[in-house]
Amino acid sequence: MTDKPVPNLDSWIADLTPALGLGDVDVPLHALLDLTRDVAHGVARPAGPITTYLVGLAVAEGMSVDEAQAVIARLVQERSE
Repeated sequence: MTDKPVPNLDSWIADLTPALGLGDVDVPLHALLDLTRDVAHGVARPAGPITTYLVGLAVAEGMSVDEAQAVIARLVQERSE
């Protein structure tokens, strides 16, 4: 996936982040969309949004999105073997 703007999602994020009290947040949109897609296809469709939520919790605890992606990629790969 390219890193081009996604108009509906970009405006949704712009409205949602302050509504949730998050202020100005750098949302790794394309990384999260790719992660959600990979989990939905590699594990189960409902696992996609649940995984994204859990990544948010892990990031809040100090893990980077890149680290979370690596962990998830490994787990998805292990399930497909």
